[in-house]
Amino acid sequence: MEKPKVLLFNGSPHAEGCTFTALSEISSVLNAEGISTEILQIGIRPVQDCIACHGCARTGMCVFTDDVVNGWIEKAKGADGFVFGTPVYYAHPSGRILSAMDRMFYAGGVNFRHKPAAVVASARRAGTTASLDALMKHLTISEMPYVSSSYWNMVHGSAPEEVREDLEGMQTMRNIGRNMAWLIKCIRLGIEEGIDPPATEHGTYTNFIR
Repeated sequence: MEKPKVLLFNGSPHAEGCTFTALSEISSVLNAEGISTEILQIGIRPVQDCIACHGCARTGMCVFTDDVVNGWIEKAKGADGFVFGTPVYYAHPSGRILSAMDRMFYAGGVNFRHKPAAVVASARRAGTTASLDALMKHLTISEMPYVSSSYWNMVHGSAPEEVREDLEGMQTMRNIGRNMAWLIKCIRLGIEEGIDPPATEHGTYTNFIR
C-alpha cells in the first residue's frame, strides 16, 4: 500500500501568509508521522461559483475548466485526508475557497467521502468560529470524519510572524496533525483487516412543504 497522503488547501490569495503558516505547521507534523503532504494554493485568479447546472453529474468534473477546481478534484481521488484552510473576511470564509469547495463537493464528492478532514481558520481577531462552521458543512454532509484538536481549529495574527507567536494556535495545529495521522493509520489498518466503509442509504428526499 502506498504511503498515505494529505492535501492541504490554502484558501488565501497570499501564497505564504497566515493561513499558509497554519497549514505548514500541520504539514510538518504529518510528515514526521510518515504521511506525505501537498499544500495547494488557490492563487489570485477568479474562482467561479457553482451555478447548479448539474453538468457534473455525467462526468464527475465541473463544467468550468479555467480555474483550480477540476485539478483539485483529480488530486482528491488519491488522497487519504484533507485540511481546508481559510482566512477570515468580514467574519466569514474567503468567498473563493467557499466557491471552490461548493463545486468540488458537488461535482467530485465521491472522492472525499469517508476520508478524514479538518477545517482551519486564520484571523486577526474575530469571525473564526463562523468561518469554521460554514466550511465544516461540506464535511458533515459528505460522511467525512472530522479531525478536531485540543482547541478550536484557528490561529490569530495579521502576519505570519504573529501567527507563529500564537503559541496555543500553533499547538492546536500540531494536534490536528497528530489526530489526523492517527485516524488515517486506524482507517488503513481497518481496510487491511477487511473492514469496509459503511454502506450509505439513498433515495429518500423529503421537502419541508410535504
